[in-house]
Amino acid sequence: MRRHHRSAALTTAVLVGALLAAGCSSGAGGKKSESGGTDAAAGKATTPRMTVAMVTHAAPGDTFWDLIRKGAQAAAAKDNIKLVYSSDPVAGNQANLVQNAIDQKVDGIALTAAKPDAMKAVVAKAKAAGIPVVGFNSGLDNWKELGMLEYFGQDENIAGHAFGERLNQQGAKHAVCVIQEQGQVALEARCAGLKEGFKGTTENLYVNGTDMPSVKSTLTAKLQKDSSIDQVVTLGAPIAMTAVQSVKDAGSKAKVATFDLNKDLVAAIQGGDIQFAVDQQPYLQGYLAVDGLWLYRTNGNFSGGSTAPVLTGPAFVTKDNVDSVAEFAKKGTR
Repeated sequence: MRRHHRSAALTTAVLVGALLAAGCSSGAGGKKSESGGTDAAAGKATTPRMTVAMVTHAAPGDTFWDLIRKGAQAAAAKDNIKLVYSSDPVAGNQANLVQNAIDQKVDGIALTAAKPDAMKAVVAKAKAAGIPVVGFNSGLDNWKELGMLEYFGQDENIAGHAFGERLNQQGAKHAVCVIQEQGQVALEARCAGLKEGFKGTTENLYVNGTDMPSVKSTLTAKLQKDSSIDQVVTLGAPIAMTAVQSVKDAGSKAKVATFDLNKDLVAAIQGGDIQFAVDQQPYLQGYLAVDGLWLYRTNGNFSGGSTAPVLTGPAFVTKDNVDSVAEFAKKGTR
């Protein structure tokens, strides 16, 4: 089953890349078809303007979500969409933001389901109002149950398992997985997958991701207390950069690797402070979520059908390939 999932992830990633490289040149969108619908010269849709609400669980200051938003804005510009973005890391507040979008009678909603139970009722209300809802980034195991049209993101358990296997190759023995938001399904799945794939000892360390000084002190104390820890695994680029400082402050010999990228993280891989990162392509997630709603509104088409998610990762960024990724990071798309 795991081999099947990995194959599906690779196949989907290749298909997504091919579609993007081709400019989505099918009749579903992108370049102008015989029936019209887009301005090929300008690269923008000529279909009637629609409004899409994007509602995420982003915490203030987390640069990961800047990439999500940039991708969404690029798709909105192409598709003649008014994009209304909002976020709140508190699940109940996020649900209220979705309700606000329903009340405003938007044409489509793209949301993250980091706490799926909090989204059940409000997604049902959107469907009852005739508003299509797509999921992305968080909620891979729950999007169909919630009744969403499609899903764009990474299989976090598979990504975590692959992460653990890479640590095996590098000879790590004792890893601490730093979770910045307890109960967030995507983060918990990463560490669970890590534990499955890693042959050494794995333990979770919960920190408050909205308070970076607290993250630093908590991790530093953990490393000082247990010198057997030789690997720190973080689940976000800002946490990884803080972990590098914690390792130094603790006088630890532990190495740091992470999930997710930003421009500073790319430079840290180039400089050797970070071993590697798993990239789930947040820009692509934001882009596809918005573009998927436009495709559905335009011709009833939606990627992956109602049964299969569109996987955007995982991909490893290491010192061997980071220079090619760095060029895109400068542009703000990786």
